[in-house]
This record gives sequence, structure tokens and C-alpha cells, in this order.
Amino acid sequence: MALMRSINPFDGTELKVYETWDDKTLDKALTLSAEAVPGWADTAVDRRCALMKEAASVLRRKKEELARMITLEMGKLICESRAEIDKCALACDYYAEHGPAIVADEPVATDAGKSLVVYEPLGTVLAIMPWNFPFWQVFRFAAPALVAGNTGLLKHASNVPQCGLAIEQVFRDAGFPDGVFQNLMIPASMVSRCVQDERVHAATLTGSESAGRKVAAAAGEALKKTVLELGGSDPFIVLDDADIDEAARQAVASRFLNSGQSCISAKRFIVLESVAHAFLERFKAGTEALKPGNPLDETTTLAPLARPNLRDELHNQVTESLRKGAKAVTGCEPVPGPGAFYKPSILTQIPEGTPAWSEEFFGPVASVFTVKDEQSAIRIANITRFGLGSSVWTSDTARGERLARKLQAGACFVNGIVKSDPRLPFGGIKASGYGRELSYHGLREFVNIKTLWIR
Repeated sequence: MALMRSINPFDGTELKVYETWDDKTLDKALTLSAEAVPGWADTAVDRRCALMKEAASVLRRKKEELARMITLEMGKLICESRAEIDKCALACDYYAEHGPAIVADEPVATDAGKSLVVYEPLGTVLAIMPWNFPFWQVFRFAAPALVAGNTGLLKHASNVPQCGLAIEQVFRDAGFPDGVFQNLMIPASMVSRCVQDERVHAATLTGSESAGRKVAAAAGEALKKTVLELGGSDPFIVLDDADIDEAARQAVASRFLNSGQSCISAKRFIVLESVAHAFLERFKAGTEALKPGNPLDETTTLAPLARPNLRDELHNQVTESLRKGAKAVTGCEPVPGPGAFYKPSILTQIPEGTPAWSEEFFGPVASVFTVKDEQSAIRIANITRFGLGSSVWTSDTARGERLARKLQAGACFVNGIVKSDPRLPFGGIKASGYGRELSYHGLREFVNIKTLWIR
């Protein structure tokens, strides 16, 4: 039987080990979810929202405990872990407040005596979630899906089993009925079976392109709805009229949040040549000021990567890019000693055909491109196969909006780093996936938008 190991990325300590479920145990969970579907769907939306409000309270009460668990299990800074729990609570509050309006019947004037658009839950939604934001990724699916009247099944990343179990306990502590939300302790090899099981009605995945293609294929064969949020190689465009000091500060914040392990962190910094030297000088200084160390230490500003193999894969990408002509500004090598640390790094003069040109770097490495004008900036920004987030930095907001409208991405921020917000839809295009999470758009991804026509 396969094992799930919870290992501290800071020092390699094994925290806990779990046995994965067998087919019989999984079948029991699927049956329990199916049995919970009709009762939960028939529960008044106000009651569902009240329970979601209580989930927010549970998160806030247990914030320190849960934040410490996140940091120990996947390695992010403790301050970032606390912020993640706060954000989950905010999402629960948002859907608790706005859920009734989002699912309310919509009357439409037609030739009938009465016409309505109604929003009914699909049933059970399976979520395949990653380790980099082990609570937030789950709650941004679960809060809208459960408020809409769906039940939820979570297949979490195998390196964060404690987080998956803790999330299930949050919903139990909040008073959700049995079977409404369950964490599945299954290996990746059992995911396709779950997707295609008749007791599962839709699936959502946040993760890699390859995982997304597999889930989409399995769901497509079974004619089931999916939402996919995959990788990103977000452009960060610095125009010649930008506040360079502020742009450089925010560049450091965006690239090195979560040690660079974020789909929507800025990864490609596209700078007009007239300000490129000034930007790079400040960006380099901010990058080199980052302090690696124990992520539980409040003074640490750079966390380890979540697993040693992730650091090794990142270094292979960097090494290959350097071999093919890219230039190292700083870093570009692992940190010696225990822990999955990688030096905060910057690459420039990046040729086409290198990993730094075309691949997502999921770690603390930034790629800087110097361009002559706006048109060149847009071309480089859009040349990637990804399309998740993007940002433009300028003192002229009208100019920034004009460029933002030309960028191929699910979100573009002007003078702000890309972030997810319960009030705004979140998702990508191209190889970054499809569908939307958050806002009312996210809730309506997993409902039957039904027409009622009555004469």
C-alpha cells in the first residue's frame, strides 16, 4: 500500500506517515457523499450560508494552529501561512453573505406566463488540489461549491496530508453534515477512477499542465464539467514612466512570495530599455536582501521550496538556460546545507529556446527582458503559451489600461501585483486552463443553469 509522508521542507524531518486508502475505503466515501447529496441540496441556502459563516469563525479561532501546520508541512513563511488562513475565512464570509443572491431565481420576461432562470447544484464536485497554497486552493473551490448546494470531495497533494485532514475537520467543527465535505486519502493513480465514477458529477483541478490534461481527458470521456487552473508565466511590464522604486519593491514581493511557488507570481519582468538599468539595480538589491532560514522564524524572508526534487528541477531549468546563453545576475544555485533552499535568482539576456524563455519557473528565479517599446513588451508578454495573470506598471493609468486590454491573460493588474480576491473571477486561458473560480462566476461553474418556462 502506498504511503503519504508529511515532511518538513526546512530540515527534512518526517512529521507523519499515512497509509493511502484501498478501493473499499474509497467506495465508502463516494457512497457517503452520494447519500448526502439530496439532503444538502434541499437544505435552505440561508442555512448553508450560516454554516459557511461558522467555518470562517473556526478558521479564525484555529489560525495559529493551522498556520503552523502549513509552514511545517510545505515550508512557507509563518506570516504567509497566517495570511492564507485569513484569506480562507474571508472567502467563507463572502459566500456566506452573497450566496443567497447569487443562487436566487432570476425572472425573465418572455411569451410565457412565467419564465425563470434557476441555479441548482450539480451534485458532488471532486477537487484535485496542489500543495503550494494548501488551504486557500481548497477553500476557493469549497466555499462556493458547498454554498451552491454541492457536496465536495478533496484529493489533496500527497505531501500535505495533514492539511487535507485539517480542512475536513474545519467543516466538521463548523457543523456541516456528514458526507458534505470529505478528504480522500488516495494516491494519484486513483483520481481517474474518481472522476469517472457516476457518484461524482464534476471536477476541478489546480496543478500542472500534464495533470490538467489527464483530468480533462477522464472527465471528457465521462461528459463531466471541469474547471482547470494550471501553470502561469506571468509578465510584469515596467513602462518608462513607472515609479521604478515601487515597481522594483513589488517585483521582489511578487516573484518571491511563497519562495516563488505561486502560479500567479510575476515570473517574466519586461522592462523598457530607458529604465532597465535602474530597475534591475533596485530589483537585484531587493533580491539579494532576502534572508533564507527557518520559516517559523519571524525574521526569515525566504522560505525553502516544498520538496528537494522541486529545487533540483528548478536548478536544471536554470542550468540549461545558462548553458544556452542566458546570463546570471545573482544567485542561480542551490543553498548548501539542509533544507530545500534555492538562492533568490535573476536571469537576463535570455535567448529564445531556453527554459527561461518558454517554461514556468516554480521557485525563486526571475527572468528579466529588456525591450525597446510598448509593442515589443506586448509581444514578449503574449508569446508564452500561458495566460493566467499579468501586470503593467506606469504613472499613466489610462496608458496602463490600454496595454492591459492587449495582454492575453485571465487577469491584468495595473500598478498592483496579481492576486486572487473572492470578489473577482479568477482563472486563465491558453495552457493556463479554463473556467473561473471566485466571485459569482466561480459559484455558477458548478450549478445547473436551468430554464423554467410556465404558461
